[in-house]
Amino acid sequence: MVESFRGLLKAIDNRAVAVIGHARPDGDCIGSQVALARVLRSQGIDARCVNADQVPRRLGFAANGENFTNVDGLGEFDGVAIYVDCADQDRPGPRLRARFPDVLGNIDHHVSNSRYAIHNCVSVTAAATCEILGALFLDEDLPIDAITAQALYAGIVTDTGQFRFASTTRATFQISAELMARGANPVDAGFQLYEREPLGKTQLLQRFLASFELHADNRICLGTLASGVFAETGTSPEDTEGLVDYARAIDGVEIGGLIEVRPEGVKASLRTNDPLFRVDRIAAQFGGGGHACAAGLSLTGIAPDEFRRKLVAALEQRLVEIDAVRER
Repeated sequence: MVESFRGLLKAIDNRAVAVIGHARPDGDCIGSQVALARVLRSQGIDARCVNADQVPRRLGFAANGENFTNVDGLGEFDGVAIYVDCADQDRPGPRLRARFPDVLGNIDHHVSNSRYAIHNCVSVTAAATCEILGALFLDEDLPIDAITAQALYAGIVTDTGQFRFASTTRATFQISAELMARGANPVDAGFQLYEREPLGKTQLLQRFLASFELHADNRICLGTLASGVFAETGTSPEDTEGLVDYARAIDGVEIGGLIEVRPEGVKASLRTNDPLFRVDRIAAQFGGGGHACAAGLSLTGIAPDEFRRKLVAALEQRLVEIDAVRER
């Protein structure tokens, strides 16, 4: 991957760079965008962060003043695009895909990544895109200041579930330690990410927990957030971050899911503790994707009850397939 990264940097050839992340950005997305933009600028390259959606409130500390813009704010921008934390070209949204039909660079860790760029720096064994970038910056002796280090650390800690997920490796800790040596502050990151929740999010959690339904002899747990719940609780879609983990955390549950009902359709997040279940493949059946243990999807024009029936059927079939593998 080092050679691919070197090829990407060379191919920029002093052109301006749009560092593009996915819609509804999470910690790994924002951290990757901020870190890559800052490192590129340290090399004399005009780099700017571009995203269809705003930086979530709880990730403002990781952005740390970085100016994010959307496709409208690009104006007459004449440069190249590098996608970070995007498994495919659709993840940033249709307008950014249309604006940048040709992608110069693709830096990502999703198992479903389609290698859509000219230069692809993809490692499906990495715990986070920020882990990939951290390793590349260290290997290439590129400058990592305290702001960059904190952005990368934020991406790693969120995508590993505070170092709890199966994707966490020795390399994850080694890179995190190097980031701490360069100014990353785990105490502040933990406070900003997990100890500043609005009251409405607790109310959102109450609604989610109350909606739990168990399937397949309690091996599947699905919860639903009804249409209008954000207005009722004074929250927004970004406040659903982390809720699905409560469904997965029940003893005996192997796959947990969160279903959001929206006026135009549904959105769902799936989680499992065992990569053998490959929930990204389940999500792919509905046009989504992601990781072996964490995946998501969005569907329009489908009734919530119909979607739930189809999702349960797909998950139950996956359990049957996994049981057959385990019995061999």
